[in-house]
This record gives sequence, structure tokens and C-alpha cells, in this order.
Amino acid sequence: MNQLESRRAYTRERTIALQSELNSARTLLDGKACVYATGSFGRLEANQNSDLDLFIVGRNKDDSGANSVRLSQLSRLDEICIKADLIESTRKLIIPDFDGDGKYLVHYSSGELINTLGMPEDDANNTLTGRLLLFLESRPLLGEETYNYVIDEVIAAYWRDYEDHKGEFMPAFLANDILRLWRTFCVNYEARTERKPDEKKIKGKIKNYKLKHSRMLTCYSALLYLLAIYKRENTVSPKDASEMTRLTPSERLEWLLVQRDLSEASGEVRSLINQYNKFLGDTDFDEDTLKEKFMNPEQSKRYMKESYRFGDLMFEALSKIGRGNRFFRLLTV
Repeated sequence: MNQLESRRAYTRERTIALQSELNSARTLLDGKACVYATGSFGRLEANQNSDLDLFIVGRNKDDSGANSVRLSQLSRLDEICIKADLIESTRKLIIPDFDGDGKYLVHYSSGELINTLGMPEDDANNTLTGRLLLFLESRPLLGEETYNYVIDEVIAAYWRDYEDHKGEFMPAFLANDILRLWRTFCVNYEARTERKPDEKKIKGKIKNYKLKHSRMLTCYSALLYLLAIYKRENTVSPKDASEMTRLTPSERLEWLLVQRDLSEASGEVRSLINQYNKFLGDTDFDEDTLKEKFMNPEQSKRYMKESYRFGDLMFEALSKIGRGNRFFRLLTV
């Protein structure tokens, strides 16, 4: 069994175990909100060292006006109780505590995710990240009906001009936001990574290695998928977008690999899958062990070389699938 297969099986097993503990949270959500996982649990790539990256999203009380954008049907008190249940259950199952001491375990309304599209506060309020990770690498933990409703609302927002351009719709709005998210990840890494002392420098190298694999795959697997659909159909429908959200980033690569009309890129896609498998194996350790590995100059150099190679393969796959394609031109210029 390769790393992807074993990680998927482990993630599903742990998710089912966690869901069985969350009876109180499930009752409180009751059609009003959902909890979805992103990160390694959302990508079905968790291991025993993985923590949970979760978002809570509630339906708007009234979706008819901008003034109601922050009004979730889930009350603040119920939100607190749900978070308490999540914390208690993860500790019971010996899942690492939430990153940042729970700082990123936030509650948005569906209106906040959608109505901030393109607005200055989209970055500041972290709704860009919450919305796009929902779209690109999420899995519902609780409240699947609301989760599907929110995804449909997000797709409708990005595809708002579709009806007038059904035969030639290019998902430029979404693509630009995906590229924006990727650049945000890169800028945040540069701004927040400390180079001194050596221990923090090593920790930064590990983050860089993960950024250039898992974060890159999250963003660019979606662009590859959308590019492939547009190349085939000269349009991308809301249904196409919905089907894409049901696949994890690595499953999108596997989908690309079996498309006969994309055979010219099959070598690069297969290499991406193989290298990603290797990346998962190389990072299948606790933090202290990873630090020791990256402290070895030769090993660290090899890791960095591999991360650049992964980016090269991604570019080559994009170039072959997008050759002569207007959508590909938009992604590059």
C-alpha cells in the first residue's frame, strides 16, 4: 500500500471515530451550520502527528441583504458549546490540540464567505482562506447538508456570469482567487518565517518543503482540473466545479491520469503523483524527527531540490494541458 492509500484509510478511520464522539455538537448544528476539515484531514492525508484544521460555517439568518452578512443562524453560545465538544473529543482521541491555541477555529456565516469576494477585508478577515480551502481541500465533519449548501452558494458566486456565457465560460474569477491564495501562502511564509536562531531556521525549511508540495498541490491541482475541462469543452459549468470539489487534490491528479485526451501530460502527472507519495513518506514523522532530518545539510539539500522539481513538474503539466488555450494564457499573464 502506498502512502496515499494508507493516509486515506487512516484519515477516514480517524474521522469516523471523531464523528461518533460529537453527538452534542451535531445536535446543536441541526441544519443551521456545518463543520468542515481542511489541511491534512481535508486532503485525506492525515497521520498520527496531524492536528485538525476546522472551520465552522452557519447559514445566514437572512440571505437577502448585505446588512445580514455576519448574521449566522448558529448562536454564539451554541458556537462555544460546539467548540468545547470539538476540543474535548479531539483530546479524548489523542489528536493534537488545535493549532495556535484554537486561534484558527473560527465561525463564519455563509454570507461572510461569499459577500467578501474581491473585497479588501477578504484577506484581513481570513475569509479568502476559509472560502477557498472549503472549495479546494475540504471534507465535511458535521452538517453535510449545510456544507453542500455553502459550496453551492460559493460556486454560484464565482459562476455569476455563467448564464450569459454558457458556451464559452472561463472561470477567471475563481482562478484569480486561487492564484491569490497561493501567492498569499508564499508571502506569509516569507514574512512570518524566522531565520534565527538555527532551530527556527530549520522549522522554516520544513514549512517551505510542505508549502512547495501540499499547498502547491491544493491550488494547482484545481487549476489543472479546470484547465483540462475548459480545453475539452471550451467552457466550465457549475456542475464541473461541483464535481471538482468532491475530489481531493491528489485525486484530481489521478483523474487527470486516466483522461485519454490528456495523454500528452500523463508522464508529468504520473511523476507528480509519485513524488507526492515520496513527500508524504519523507514527512511521516513527528516534528522532532523531522527537525533532525533537516539539520543534515545533504538531506536538507535533497529535500529542497525535490521541492523545486515538484514545481517544475507542475509547470510542465500545466503547459502541456494548456498549450494554445486562452485559459492557460490567463493563468500566466
